[in-house]
Amino acid sequence: MNILVVGGGGREHAICAALARSPRVNKLYCAPGNGGIASVAECRPEIVATDIPGVVHFALDNAVDYVMVAPDDPLAAGMVDVLEDAGIRAFGPHGNAAIIEASKVFSKNFMRKYGIPTAKFETFSVPEDALAYIEAQGAPIVVKADGLALGKGVVVAQTVAEAKAAITEIMVNEKFGHSGDEIVIEECLSGPEVTVLAFTDGTTIVPMLSSRDHKRVNDNDEGPNTGGMGAICPSPNYTPELAAQCMETIFRPTIDAMRAEGREFRGVIYFGLMLTKNGPYVIEYNARFGDPETQPILEMLDTDLLDIFEAVTDGRLAEIDVKWKSGAAACVVMASGGYPGDYAKGLEIHGLDAVPDGVTVYHAGTKLKDGAYHTSGGRVLGVTARGGNLAEAIANAYDGVKHISFDNAHYRTDIGKG
Repeated sequence: MNILVVGGGGREHAICAALARSPRVNKLYCAPGNGGIASVAECRPEIVATDIPGVVHFALDNAVDYVMVAPDDPLAAGMVDVLEDAGIRAFGPHGNAAIIEASKVFSKNFMRKYGIPTAKFETFSVPEDALAYIEAQGAPIVVKADGLALGKGVVVAQTVAEAKAAITEIMVNEKFGHSGDEIVIEECLSGPEVTVLAFTDGTTIVPMLSSRDHKRVNDNDEGPNTGGMGAICPSPNYTPELAAQCMETIFRPTIDAMRAEGREFRGVIYFGLMLTKNGPYVIEYNARFGDPETQPILEMLDTDLLDIFEAVTDGRLAEIDVKWKSGAAACVVMASGGYPGDYAKGLEIHGLDAVPDGVTVYHAGTKLKDGAYHTSGGRVLGVTARGGNLAEAIANAYDGVKHISFDNAHYRTDIGKG
C-alpha cells in the first residue's frame, strides 16, 4: 500500500516510523514532514498540513491508497470528509466528530448533557461577564479558550489577577484569534493527571497503554504551558481498577453519546484525565494522537499499526488483537531556549549519531541542510527509550539526551517524577 501521513512533528515521526515497520507498506509519504521523518518517509514540504486541496490532489496524483491525518487543525476542518468524498480511504474522525477537541464549549456541554464526570464550569462570550464571574468565584481557577490554540490556550490561574489577565489576553487582545471568542471557566481540580488514548471505530473502543504528559516548560511543573515537554508510559497511577472505572463512566459513555449525537467517532480519541479524590474526571478531549505521548506509546505497541488503522476505518476494530510490549517507555523533549515564547531557529544539532542503542530520537522541529540537522521549531527532538520498568526507561532516555546538543537547548530534568 501507498500511505500518506499528514503532519510534520514528533508525533508524525513516531507514526511514520511505526508504519514503516509494516510489511504491507510499499511507499510512505509525509506532508510536510521534517528533517528526521525524511529518514523513513518521502517528505513533501510544499504541502502544509492544513492544505486540504493539496493533500487530496497529491493523493490522487500519486496513487495513495490511504491517508492518516494526524494534527488537530485539518481534522477539525474536515480533511477526512473531503478525502473520502474523493474516494480516498483515510484515518481520523470526520469534522463533526473532531469538534470534541475543536470546541471546548461543545465538549463541556456534551459532558454535562451525558453525565460524564468533569469539572464544574460556565461558558462566556462577553469579557465583562467572565471578569465578573472570576471576581465572584475566586482562585485558583482555570480559563480555557474555546478553540484550538496549539495546546497553549489553557491558564491555570492561582490568583484572581492572573485569571483576569488571562481573560483579557484571550478575549480582548485575541492572543489565539477567534479561538478565544468564547471561553470556558472551570473549577480547578487536583490530583494526578493521566492520559489515555484509545482506538475506536465508533462502536468498539480499545484503550492504549496509559501515559502522563508534562505540560509546564520547567521542572517542578513551573512556567507556562507548552505542547508537552515529555511523557511516560504507562502511568504508575493508572491501576486496573481505575481502568475499569474509566471504561464504565467515561470511555464507553463518550463513544456511545457521540454516536447518539450523529457524530460517530472513528480514529484516536484522547482522554485527558484528573484522578481526583472523587474519582476520575475528564480535563479535556483530543481528537487525535497526543504529542509527545505518542512517542513512548508507539514504542510499546506490538501490533502492526496499519492493521489497526484500517480496522478502525472499516468498522471492524473488534477483530484486532492489540498487543503491547512489557516494561515501560519514556520521552524527554529537547526544546529551543525561549520556548513557548520567542526562540532562535537554524541552530545545528550535534550528537544524534552518538545516542546509545535502544534510544530513538523522534524529530519534532528539525530541517536537514547540507547533510546536518538544524532546529526549526520550539520543540526540537523527543528522545525516547524503553526499559524493563519506568525508572529504567527514564534513565535510558536521559542517557540519550546527554549525547545531544544545540545552542541554548532546554529540557526538563524531572520527566516521570512527582
